[in-house]
Amino acid sequence: MLAGKRILLLIGGGIAAYKALDLIRRLRERGADVVPVLTRAGAEFVTPLSVAALAGNRVYSDLFDLTDEAEMGHIELSRAADLLVVAPATADLLAKMAAGLAGDLATTVLMATDKPVLVAPAMNLRMFLHPATQRNLAVLRGDGVAVVGPNEGDMACGEFGPGRMAEPLEIVAAIAARLAPDLPLSGRHVLITSGPTQEPIDPVRYIANRSSGAQGTAIARAALALGAAVTFVTGPATVPPPEGARIIRVETAAEMLAAVEAALPADVAIFAAAVADWRVANAAGQKLKKRAGGALPVLELAENVDILARVAGLGAARPRLVVGFAAETGRLVEHATAKRARKGCDWIVGNDVSEGTGIMGGAENAVVLITGDAAPETWPRMGKAEVATRLMARIAEALA
Repeated sequence: MLAGKRILLLIGGGIAAYKALDLIRRLRERGADVVPVLTRAGAEFVTPLSVAALAGNRVYSDLFDLTDEAEMGHIELSRAADLLVVAPATADLLAKMAAGLAGDLATTVLMATDKPVLVAPAMNLRMFLHPATQRNLAVLRGDGVAVVGPNEGDMACGEFGPGRMAEPLEIVAAIAARLAPDLPLSGRHVLITSGPTQEPIDPVRYIANRSSGAQGTAIARAALALGAAVTFVTGPATVPPPEGARIIRVETAAEMLAAVEAALPADVAIFAAAVADWRVANAAGQKLKKRAGGALPVLELAENVDILARVAGLGAARPRLVVGFAAETGRLVEHATAKRARKGCDWIVGNDVSEGTGIMGGAENAVVLITGDAAPETWPRMGKAEVATRLMARIAEALA
Protein backbone atom coordinates (compact mmCIF):
# COMPACT_ATOMS: atom_id res chain seq x y z
CA MET A 1 0.00 0.00 0.00
CA LEU A 2 2.99 2.32 0.46
CA ALA A 3 4.96 1.29 -2.62
CA GLY A 4 6.86 4.24 -4.05
CA LYS A 5 6.01 6.56 -1.16
CA ARG A 6 8.83 8.52 0.43
CA ILE A 7 8.59 8.88 4.21
CA LEU A 8 10.82 11.36 6.03
CA LEU A 9 11.11 9.86 9.52
CA LEU A 10 12.22 12.23 12.28
CA ILE A 11 13.36 10.31 15.37
CA GLY A 12 13.08 12.24 18.64
CA GLY A 13 15.00 11.69 21.84
CA GLY A 14 13.05 9.27 24.02
CA ILE A 15 13.27 5.64 25.07
CA ALA A 16 10.53 4.89 22.51
CA ALA A 17 13.10 5.63 19.79
CA TYR A 18 13.84 1.90 19.73
CA LYS A 19 10.39 1.41 18.17
CA ALA A 20 11.46 3.61 15.27
CA LEU A 21 13.75 0.80 14.15
CA ASP A 22 10.82 -1.60 13.84
CA LEU A 23 8.76 1.14 12.20
CA ILE A 24 11.41 1.52 9.51
CA ARG A 25 11.36 -2.22 8.86
CA ARG A 26 7.55 -2.30 8.63
CA LEU A 27 7.47 0.63 6.23
CA ARG A 28 10.08 -0.90 3.95
CA GLU A 29 8.20 -4.21 3.96
CA ARG A 30 5.31 -2.28 2.41
CA GLY A 31 7.46 -0.69 -0.28
CA ALA A 32 8.10 2.72 1.27
CA ASP A 33 11.36 4.62 0.90
CA VAL A 34 12.37 5.77 4.39
CA VAL A 35 14.70 8.76 4.79
CA PRO A 36 15.70 9.15 8.45
CA VAL A 37 16.44 12.35 10.34
CA LEU A 38 17.97 11.56 13.72
CA THR A 39 17.94 14.29 16.37
CA ARG A 40 20.90 14.70 18.68
CA ALA A 41 18.81 13.43 21.57
CA GLY A 42 17.50 10.55 19.46
CA ALA A 43 21.08 9.43 18.82
CA GLU A 44 21.44 8.85 22.56
CA PHE A 45 18.93 5.97 22.23
CA VAL A 46 19.55 4.51 18.76
CA THR A 47 22.69 4.68 16.68
CA PRO A 48 22.98 6.25 13.22
CA LEU A 49 24.46 2.95 11.99
CA SER A 50 21.44 0.86 13.04
CA VAL A 51 19.00 3.40 11.58
CA ALA A 52 20.91 3.61 8.28
CA ALA A 53 21.22 -0.17 8.00
CA LEU A 54 17.48 -0.68 8.37
CA ALA A 55 16.45 2.29 6.23
CA GLY A 56 18.91 1.58 3.43
CA ASN A 57 19.45 5.34 3.31
CA ARG A 58 21.86 7.83 4.77
CA VAL A 59 20.91 9.27 8.16
CA TYR A 60 20.63 13.06 8.29
CA SER A 61 21.30 14.83 11.57
CA ASP A 62 23.30 18.04 11.13
CA LEU A 63 21.65 21.25 9.95
CA PHE A 64 25.04 22.72 9.08
CA ASP A 65 26.37 19.98 6.84
CA LEU A 66 28.10 22.21 4.29
CA THR A 67 27.64 19.91 1.30
CA ASP A 68 23.93 19.59 1.84
CA GLU A 69 23.34 23.18 2.81
CA ALA A 70 25.14 24.44 -0.30
CA GLU A 71 22.21 22.84 -2.09
CA MET A 72 19.68 23.92 0.56
CA GLY A 73 19.47 20.31 1.75
CA HIS A 74 16.93 20.95 4.50
CA ILE A 75 14.53 22.44 1.95
CA GLU A 76 14.99 19.50 -0.40
CA LEU A 77 14.51 16.98 2.42
CA SER A 78 11.30 18.63 3.51
CA ARG A 79 9.74 18.81 0.08
CA ALA A 80 10.91 15.61 -1.57
CA ALA A 81 8.93 13.47 0.91
CA ASP A 82 5.31 12.45 0.57
CA LEU A 83 4.85 12.56 4.34
CA LEU A 84 6.85 13.63 7.41
CA VAL A 85 6.54 11.37 10.44
CA VAL A 86 7.82 12.31 13.90
CA ALA A 87 8.25 9.17 16.02
CA PRO A 88 8.80 9.44 18.86
CA ALA A 89 7.46 12.97 19.18
CA THR A 90 8.73 14.10 22.55
CA ALA A 91 7.20 16.87 24.65
CA ASP A 92 10.12 19.08 23.64
CA LEU A 93 9.65 18.43 19.91
CA LEU A 94 5.91 19.04 20.11
CA ALA A 95 6.50 22.32 21.94
CA LYS A 96 9.01 23.48 19.34
CA MET A 97 6.67 22.52 16.50
CA ALA A 98 3.75 24.37 18.09
CA ALA A 99 5.90 27.46 18.65
CA GLY A 100 7.39 27.38 15.14
CA LEU A 101 10.99 27.08 16.31
CA ALA A 102 13.69 25.94 13.90
CA GLY A 103 16.94 25.45 15.77
CA ASP A 104 18.10 22.10 14.44
CA LEU A 105 17.66 19.98 11.33
CA ALA A 106 14.46 18.24 12.49
CA THR A 107 12.59 21.42 13.44
CA THR A 108 13.92 23.30 10.40
CA VAL A 109 12.68 20.56 8.09
CA LEU A 110 9.28 20.65 9.78
CA MET A 111 9.08 24.43 9.32
CA ALA A 112 10.18 24.25 5.66
CA THR A 113 7.79 21.54 4.53
CA ASP A 114 4.65 21.88 2.49
CA LYS A 115 3.79 18.18 2.92
CA PRO A 116 1.48 16.51 5.47
CA VAL A 117 2.89 15.74 8.92
CA LEU A 118 2.06 12.90 11.33
CA VAL A 119 3.31 12.79 14.93
CA ALA A 120 3.42 9.86 17.38
CA PRO A 121 3.73 11.36 20.87
CA ALA A 122 5.73 9.48 23.50
CA MET A 123 6.56 10.68 27.01
CA ASN A 124 5.89 10.21 30.71
CA LEU A 125 2.18 10.31 31.48
CA ARG A 126 2.48 13.47 33.58
CA MET A 127 4.30 15.23 30.76
CA PHE A 128 1.61 14.10 28.32
CA LEU A 129 -1.23 15.24 30.59
CA HIS A 130 0.43 18.56 31.39
CA PRO A 131 -1.69 21.50 30.16
CA ALA A 132 1.21 22.79 28.06
CA THR A 133 1.51 19.52 26.12
CA GLN A 134 -2.24 19.31 25.62
CA ARG A 135 -2.23 22.92 24.45
CA ASN A 136 0.60 22.23 22.01
CA LEU A 137 -1.21 19.21 20.58
CA ALA A 138 -4.36 21.30 20.12
CA VAL A 139 -2.32 23.91 18.24
CA LEU A 140 -0.74 21.27 16.01
CA ARG A 141 -4.08 19.63 15.23
CA GLY A 142 -5.41 23.06 14.33
CA ASP A 143 -2.46 23.44 11.95
CA GLY A 144 -3.44 20.20 10.21
CA VAL A 145 -0.91 17.89 11.88
CA ALA A 146 -2.24 14.33 12.32
CA VAL A 147 -1.68 12.55 15.64
CA VAL A 148 -1.50 8.80 16.30
CA GLY A 149 -1.55 7.63 19.92
CA PRO A 150 -0.28 7.70 22.52
CA ASN A 151 -1.51 4.51 24.14
CA GLU A 152 -1.89 3.62 27.79
CA GLY A 153 0.68 1.22 29.17
CA ASP A 154 3.73 0.61 31.32
CA MET A 155 6.37 3.30 31.10
CA ALA A 156 10.13 2.93 31.25
CA CYS A 157 9.95 5.11 34.37
CA GLY A 158 7.80 2.48 36.11
CA GLU A 159 4.50 4.38 35.88
CA PHE A 160 1.37 3.34 33.97
CA GLY A 161 -0.88 5.57 31.90
CA PRO A 162 -1.21 7.51 28.64
CA GLY A 163 2.06 8.46 26.98
CA ARG A 164 3.31 5.18 25.53
CA MET A 165 4.10 5.58 21.83
CA ALA A 166 1.73 3.88 19.40
CA GLU A 167 2.98 0.53 18.15
CA PRO A 168 4.78 0.51 14.78
CA LEU A 169 1.90 -1.16 12.94
CA GLU A 170 -0.55 1.40 14.33
CA ILE A 171 1.69 4.13 12.94
CA VAL A 172 1.90 2.33 9.59
CA ALA A 173 -1.91 2.24 9.43
CA ALA A 174 -2.07 5.96 10.25
CA ILE A 175 0.53 6.67 7.54
CA ALA A 176 -1.46 4.69 4.99
CA ALA A 177 -4.64 6.55 5.90
CA ARG A 178 -2.86 9.90 5.67
CA LEU A 179 -1.45 9.09 2.25
CA ALA A 180 -4.66 7.61 0.88
CA PRO A 181 -7.36 10.12 1.83
CA ASP A 182 -9.64 8.69 -0.83
CA LEU A 183 -10.12 5.40 1.07
CA PRO A 184 -13.75 5.18 2.23
CA LEU A 185 -12.97 5.37 5.97
CA SER A 186 -9.87 7.58 5.93
CA GLY A 187 -10.03 9.98 8.84
CA ARG A 188 -12.68 7.89 10.62
CA HIS A 189 -12.23 6.36 14.07
CA VAL A 190 -13.81 2.91 14.43
CA LEU A 191 -14.12 1.43 17.93
CA ILE A 192 -14.56 -2.36 18.06
CA THR A 193 -15.07 -4.73 20.99
CA SER A 194 -14.25 -8.39 20.54
CA GLY A 195 -13.82 -11.72 22.26
CA PRO A 196 -15.31 -12.98 25.52
CA THR A 197 -15.10 -11.48 28.97
CA GLN A 198 -14.04 -13.48 32.01
CA GLU A 199 -15.85 -12.77 35.26
CA PRO A 200 -13.92 -14.16 38.26
CA ILE A 201 -15.40 -16.65 40.70
CA ASP A 202 -12.14 -16.82 42.63
CA PRO A 203 -8.50 -16.23 41.62
CA VAL A 204 -8.43 -19.38 39.44
CA ARG A 205 -12.01 -19.81 38.16
CA TYR A 206 -14.25 -17.61 36.08
CA ILE A 207 -17.52 -17.37 34.11
CA ALA A 208 -17.01 -16.99 30.35
CA ASN A 209 -18.28 -18.22 26.97
CA ARG A 210 -16.92 -19.87 23.84
CA SER A 211 -16.29 -16.74 21.78
CA SER A 212 -12.92 -16.86 19.98
CA GLY A 213 -12.84 -13.20 18.93
CA ALA A 214 -12.47 -14.24 15.27
CA GLN A 215 -15.40 -12.17 13.97
CA GLY A 216 -14.39 -9.01 15.81
CA THR A 217 -10.81 -9.39 14.62
CA ALA A 218 -11.97 -9.82 11.03
CA ILE A 219 -14.09 -6.67 11.31
CA ALA A 220 -11.10 -4.71 12.59
CA ARG A 221 -8.97 -5.88 9.67
CA ALA A 222 -11.70 -4.90 7.21
CA ALA A 223 -11.97 -1.45 8.80
CA LEU A 224 -8.20 -0.95 8.60
CA ALA A 225 -8.24 -1.94 4.93
CA LEU A 226 -10.74 0.86 4.29
CA GLY A 227 -8.43 3.42 5.91
CA ALA A 228 -9.99 3.71 9.37
CA ALA A 229 -8.10 4.29 12.58
CA VAL A 230 -9.20 1.33 14.72
CA THR A 231 -9.30 0.97 18.49
CA PHE A 232 -9.72 -2.70 19.32
CA VAL A 233 -10.90 -3.57 22.84
CA THR A 234 -10.56 -7.31 23.31
CA GLY A 235 -11.24 -9.83 26.00
CA PRO A 236 -9.10 -12.99 26.31
CA ALA A 237 -9.57 -14.18 22.71
CA THR A 238 -8.01 -17.26 21.14
CA VAL A 239 -7.05 -15.52 17.88
CA PRO A 240 -4.27 -12.92 17.54
CA PRO A 241 -5.37 -9.27 17.46
CA PRO A 242 -5.35 -7.32 14.18
CA GLU A 243 -2.06 -5.72 13.16
CA GLY A 244 -2.29 -1.96 12.78
CA ALA A 245 -5.06 -1.37 15.31
CA ARG A 246 -4.67 0.18 18.72
CA ILE A 247 -5.09 -2.85 21.00
CA ILE A 248 -6.57 -2.60 24.51
CA ARG A 249 -6.73 -5.91 26.39
CA VAL A 250 -9.29 -6.42 29.15
CA GLU A 251 -10.76 -9.34 31.07
CA THR A 252 -14.01 -8.31 32.73
CA ALA A 253 -17.09 -6.45 31.48
CA ALA A 254 -16.32 -3.56 33.83
CA GLU A 255 -12.81 -3.25 32.35
CA MET A 256 -14.26 -3.38 28.84
CA LEU A 257 -16.70 -0.56 29.62
CA ALA A 258 -13.92 1.60 31.06
CA ALA A 259 -11.74 0.99 27.99
CA VAL A 260 -14.61 1.79 25.61
CA GLU A 261 -15.45 5.04 27.39
CA ALA A 262 -11.77 6.06 27.41
CA ALA A 263 -11.50 5.38 23.66
CA LEU A 264 -14.37 7.71 22.73
CA PRO A 265 -15.10 9.77 20.68
CA ALA A 266 -15.51 7.53 17.66
CA ASP A 267 -17.36 7.76 14.37
CA VAL A 268 -18.47 4.13 14.54
CA ALA A 269 -18.72 1.72 17.48
CA ILE A 270 -19.13 -2.00 16.73
CA PHE A 271 -19.85 -4.24 19.70
CA ALA A 272 -18.89 -7.72 18.57
CA ALA A 273 -17.67 -8.89 21.99
CA ALA A 274 -19.61 -11.64 23.75
CA VAL A 275 -19.83 -9.86 27.08
CA ALA A 276 -20.91 -11.99 30.03
CA ASP A 277 -24.39 -10.94 31.15
CA TRP A 278 -23.61 -11.70 34.79
CA ARG A 279 -20.70 -11.56 37.18
CA VAL A 280 -20.21 -13.14 40.58
CA ALA A 281 -21.09 -10.49 43.13
CA ASN A 282 -19.34 -12.35 45.94
CA ALA A 283 -16.17 -13.40 44.10
CA ALA A 284 -13.74 -14.98 46.54
CA GLY A 285 -10.32 -13.52 47.20
CA GLN A 286 -8.87 -16.99 47.77
CA LYS A 287 -9.40 -20.23 45.87
CA LEU A 288 -12.66 -21.88 46.93
CA LYS A 289 -12.09 -25.27 48.55
CA LYS A 290 -14.34 -28.32 48.60
CA ARG A 291 -16.37 -28.37 51.77
CA ALA A 292 -16.81 -31.20 54.19
CA GLY A 293 -19.88 -33.29 53.46
CA GLY A 294 -19.98 -32.12 49.84
CA ALA A 295 -21.64 -28.77 50.58
CA LEU A 296 -21.59 -26.54 47.50
CA PRO A 297 -20.51 -22.89 47.53
CA VAL A 298 -23.27 -20.38 46.89
CA LEU A 299 -22.53 -17.95 44.06
CA GLU A 300 -24.53 -14.75 44.06
CA LEU A 301 -24.82 -13.34 40.53
CA ALA A 302 -25.13 -9.67 39.65
CA GLU A 303 -25.97 -8.19 36.24
CA ASN A 304 -23.11 -6.63 34.33
CA VAL A 305 -23.45 -3.14 32.92
CA ASP A 306 -24.86 -3.09 29.38
CA ILE A 307 -22.01 -1.58 27.35
CA LEU A 308 -23.95 -1.42 24.08
CA ALA A 309 -26.93 0.36 25.66
CA ARG A 310 -24.66 2.70 27.60
CA VAL A 311 -22.84 3.91 24.48
CA ALA A 312 -26.02 4.01 22.35
CA GLY A 313 -27.58 6.34 24.91
CA LEU A 314 -24.74 8.83 25.22
CA GLY A 315 -26.51 11.68 23.43
CA ALA A 316 -24.14 14.25 21.93
CA ALA A 317 -21.07 12.10 22.65
CA ARG A 318 -22.64 9.08 20.93
CA PRO A 319 -20.84 7.65 17.87
CA ARG A 320 -22.63 8.41 14.63
CA LEU A 321 -23.26 4.70 14.02
CA VAL A 322 -23.59 2.13 16.82
CA VAL A 323 -23.69 -1.53 15.77
CA GLY A 324 -24.48 -4.40 18.10
CA PHE A 325 -24.35 -8.17 17.77
CA ALA A 326 -27.01 -10.63 18.88
CA ALA A 327 -25.95 -14.25 19.35
CA GLU A 328 -29.16 -16.27 19.55
CA THR A 329 -30.16 -19.93 19.65
CA GLY A 330 -33.66 -19.53 18.25
CA ARG A 331 -36.15 -17.06 16.72
CA LEU A 332 -33.18 -15.08 15.46
CA VAL A 333 -34.89 -12.21 13.64
CA GLU A 334 -37.47 -11.71 16.38
CA HIS A 335 -34.94 -11.62 19.19
CA ALA A 336 -32.39 -9.52 17.29
CA THR A 337 -35.05 -6.97 16.31
CA ALA A 338 -36.18 -6.71 19.91
CA LYS A 339 -32.60 -6.29 21.07
CA ARG A 340 -32.01 -3.41 18.65
CA ALA A 341 -35.04 -1.58 20.01
CA ARG A 342 -34.15 -2.35 23.63
CA LYS A 343 -30.52 -1.27 23.37
CA GLY A 344 -31.13 1.84 21.26
CA CYS A 345 -28.41 1.00 18.73
CA ASP A 346 -28.64 1.70 15.01
CA TRP A 347 -27.91 -1.73 13.60
CA ILE A 348 -27.90 -5.27 14.94
CA VAL A 349 -26.01 -8.17 13.40
CA GLY A 350 -27.80 -11.32 14.50
CA ASN A 351 -26.29 -14.78 14.25
CA ASP A 352 -27.55 -18.23 15.16
CA VAL A 353 -25.11 -19.91 17.54
CA SER A 354 -27.24 -22.98 18.23
CA GLU A 355 -25.47 -26.21 19.03
CA GLY A 356 -24.32 -27.84 15.82
CA THR A 357 -23.91 -24.63 13.79
CA GLY A 358 -20.20 -24.39 14.62
CA ILE A 359 -20.42 -20.61 14.49
CA MET A 360 -19.37 -19.79 18.07
CA GLY A 361 -15.59 -20.18 17.88
CA GLY A 362 -15.71 -21.39 14.25
CA ALA A 363 -14.42 -20.02 10.95
CA GLU A 364 -17.80 -19.20 9.36
CA ASN A 365 -20.84 -17.15 10.21
CA ALA A 366 -24.42 -16.81 9.02
CA VAL A 367 -25.92 -13.47 9.91
CA VAL A 368 -28.98 -11.32 9.53
CA LEU A 369 -28.49 -7.54 9.38
CA ILE A 370 -31.23 -5.44 10.94
CA THR A 371 -30.97 -1.70 10.30
CA GLY A 372 -34.53 -0.59 10.96
CA ASP A 373 -34.71 1.16 7.60
CA ALA A 374 -35.72 -1.92 5.62
CA ALA A 375 -36.60 -5.56 5.96
CA PRO A 376 -33.98 -7.73 7.71
CA GLU A 377 -31.21 -8.88 5.36
CA THR A 378 -30.36 -12.55 5.62
CA TRP A 379 -26.82 -13.21 4.42
CA PRO A 380 -25.72 -16.66 3.28
CA ARG A 381 -23.26 -18.61 5.38
CA MET A 382 -19.74 -17.41 4.58
CA GLY A 383 -16.31 -16.99 6.12
CA LYS A 384 -16.02 -14.48 8.94
CA ALA A 385 -13.59 -12.38 6.90
CA GLU A 386 -16.18 -12.08 4.13
CA VAL A 387 -18.88 -11.15 6.66
CA ALA A 388 -16.54 -8.46 8.00
CA THR A 389 -15.76 -7.07 4.55
CA ARG A 390 -19.43 -6.93 3.65
CA LEU A 391 -20.38 -5.28 6.95
CA MET A 392 -17.66 -2.63 6.75
CA ALA A 393 -18.60 -1.84 3.15
CA ARG A 394 -22.16 -1.19 4.33
CA ILE A 395 -20.88 0.99 7.17
CA ALA A 396 -18.67 3.02 4.81
CA GLU A 397 -21.66 3.51 2.52
CA ALA A 398 -23.83 4.66 5.43
CA LEU A 399 -21.24 7.19 6.60
CA ALA A 400 -20.78 8.54 3.08
